[in-house]
Amino acid sequence: MKLRGVSRRFGATIALDNVDFDVEPGEVHALIGENGAGKSTLLNVIAETIPGVAHIHQELSLCPHLTVAENILLGREPARRGFLLRDELNARARTLLAEFDRTDIDPNTRVMHLSLADQQIIEICRALAADASLILMDEPTSSLQRASVEHLFAIIRRLAARGIAIVYVSHFLEEVREIAVRYTVLRDGRNVISGSLSEITDDELIRAMVGHRHPERSEGPLLRTTSATERPFAALRVTNLSAPPRLHHASFELHRGEILGIAGLIGSGRTEMIRAIFGLTPSTGSITVDRSRLGYLSEDRKGEGLALQLSVADNVTITRFPSRLGWLDLEAQAAQTHEQIERLRIKALPQTRTFALSGGNQQKVALARLLHQRCDVLLLDEPARGIDIGAKSDIYREIANLAASGKAILVVSSYLPELFAICDRIAVMSRGRLGDARPASEWTPDSILEAAIGSDAA
Repeated sequence: MKLRGVSRRFGATIALDNVDFDVEPGEVHALIGENGAGKSTLLNVIAETIPGVAHIHQELSLCPHLTVAENILLGREPARRGFLLRDELNARARTLLAEFDRTDIDPNTRVMHLSLADQQIIEICRALAADASLILMDEPTSSLQRASVEHLFAIIRRLAARGIAIVYVSHFLEEVREIAVRYTVLRDGRNVISGSLSEITDDELIRAMVGHRHPERSEGPLLRTTSATERPFAALRVTNLSAPPRLHHASFELHRGEILGIAGLIGSGRTEMIRAIFGLTPSTGSITVDRSRLGYLSEDRKGEGLALQLSVADNVTITRFPSRLGWLDLEAQAAQTHEQIERLRIKALPQTRTFALSGGNQQKVALARLLHQRCDVLLLDEPARGIDIGAKSDIYREIANLAASGKAILVVSSYLPELFAICDRIAVMSRGRLGDARPASEWTPDSILEAAIGSDAA
């Protein structure tokens, strides 16, 4: 496939500006850039223009009311004389799921009942079922644990060996280097640089993406300067918290001015714990909040975190609308939203519809709502999932500033560099049990992984 001089405009916004791009048969080509650089738009242009293309979207595009098998074979259902052959449908779905070693997923289960990570596997299986000559993968691993990532990479290598071309979009540079040979960097809708990944360093890639050296790398980790023991005020105490079947036991204290990270494999009970603390999941145990206002950032920004059809202003202020004499004060709403836009560097206007924003800017809007709500305790579930390096830097910096101002922050993350970059203490969840929190300096990636896969998290 070769594209030459491709441009696309949405009103006054130029999403693509004279872009050239090509991919060879059997090649895995990495498409790299910040959120809003034009990557997803370019993939959409390719999918809309060229027949025989399978597209795995960054935001899942499944039919939640249909079964796993119906989603995987959507449009390709086996039938005879107008009747669906359900046994054959389920058998084909099982074969594709087996390639991910996920025979535990029942093809008859409705997708709405699956976790976000399992839904992402269904999305990938649907693309594989298309038997396309070109597959577009937009952040296919953003919700997958490492074992599933390795299965996906093995499948990608087999597909490439059969001559299938793959365009792979990811913000994880280590993943890009593991699976791709060539790369193209987009910035502000334009080609910046292309070439072989073996001939460029990560710092050079980052500079090409953001136009300057990335703060997270040049300034070092954003660790706090005081220990948890120096902070006497516990904003949140959790004792013997349980929410079966995933969460069996969790106890910890979260102090003001502290960032506590929760590591663990997907499905270990991390999300269930944070949802139970916020009151979204039935639970037993004790949760004590010290005169604090809690705010929750869901890992699923599209399904739970945002009202996509509403404006940025409505999303930011929805939990604390400014009013005058019982009426919504639109002028105050716009001013308060503009303050958050400046604070988090959101590339949008207050009146912009949220669905039109890139994933990174949508995530910033979701965080801006908590800032506007003036939360004292922030429960952040995968706060940087599926966003670019520049947006991550902005969010990390804001989290550090919030902690410095005395906020208490709980961060659940699958991405260990994120936890080491911003957290004072880290605790590991394993098989529904939370281990003791220890200073981040006492952990290594290997020790966290060992605790996560061990029989207990301590």
